[in-house]
Amino acid sequence: MAKYNIALLPGDGIGKDVMDAAKIVLEAVKLDAKYPEGEIGWEYWKNEGNPLPQRTLNLLRQTDTCLMGAITSKPEDEAQLELNPQLRDKGYKYYSPIVRLRQEFNLHTNIRPCRSYKGNPLNYREGIDLVVFRENTEGLYSGVEFCPFPPQLKEWLCQNHPKMKRFESTSPDEMAVSMRIMTKKACDTILTQAFQYAAKKEYKTVTVVEKPNILRETGKLMIREARRIAKNYPTVELQEANVDAICMWLLKNPLDYSVLVAENLFGDIISDLCAQLVGGLGFAPSGNIGDNYAIFEPTHGSAPKYAGQYKVNPLAIILSLSMMLEYLGEIGMAEEVECAVADVIAEGKVRTYDMGGNSSTLDMAKAVSDSIDGT
Repeated sequence: MAKYNIALLPGDGIGKDVMDAAKIVLEAVKLDAKYPEGEIGWEYWKNEGNPLPQRTLNLLRQTDTCLMGAITSKPEDEAQLELNPQLRDKGYKYYSPIVRLRQEFNLHTNIRPCRSYKGNPLNYREGIDLVVFRENTEGLYSGVEFCPFPPQLKEWLCQNHPKMKRFESTSPDEMAVSMRIMTKKACDTILTQAFQYAAKKEYKTVTVVEKPNILRETGKLMIREARRIAKNYPTVELQEANVDAICMWLLKNPLDYSVLVAENLFGDIISDLCAQLVGGLGFAPSGNIGDNYAIFEPTHGSAPKYAGQYKVNPLAIILSLSMMLEYLGEIGMAEEVECAVADVIAEGKVRTYDMGGNSSTLDMAKAVSDSIDGT
């Protein structure tokens, strides 16, 4: 019996391309594992009305962890247009499968390392080493939305909050509402994870990214908990930054920051910015971590126009694989994979199109595999 049971979810678009690359590297590290594959993505929405079938959830619950490729996600109107005609008008509603996975398995902590590897021609600056901790289940991505606005809820808010007075004459049919819901528990969890990581990895600072001067109640909750939790980590300095300002400061002085922590939307925004500082989403891995399960994935999208061309950079999923190995406790293997990636980038002989080369997705994976094997 294999030591690990690891689900693979290729997804769609280039997800299948990069997953094939990941398999090459998995073979090179010789991890004692089984790799059952699950079904997820746009085709299952179109043909079944569910991009995350129940059978896939059942599969994940029987595994130790999961590696995912990429998933196409579109707005509700476009999703309905692409639904199989036989399934239309039957009440199917599209939800992002990755958001559902995060909530289904309570994958509360999203970790996104962004490091400028030596020799990468796309680096904004050498020496960048940033790690974004993004709360994964709440905030503006909690999914509590209304359109039209329920009249009873609108009436109650107009009676109980002075800021609603300006909307009193607006018809509920002409209003859409998304709620930014944050709990003390979720704030405590993501902040504690960020500080523990910084202390363990010997980072000097944790920067909390918020907007408490405008988002007064939710922002105040996050900042208040950050100040409280920071007292338990005397070796790590707490910094506070508004989300708009940090976007400027990261461009101006990226070496001044290390670990950044934010709620869902703000974490999503700044992690893409950080990724671009180190070459783009092709170099940006991530892990969705919960108390009992984790899913690892590149942060790039499915890029359908490149599907099947094996053209894109697979290093994001390979670095996600390294994060997965660390999560499993296979620290030596994790370091081996990351060192191999660093060596291939530094050598510069194999470069995908985004790096100015003409190597394929599988060429890059093979180069990392050869570096691991020492050939």
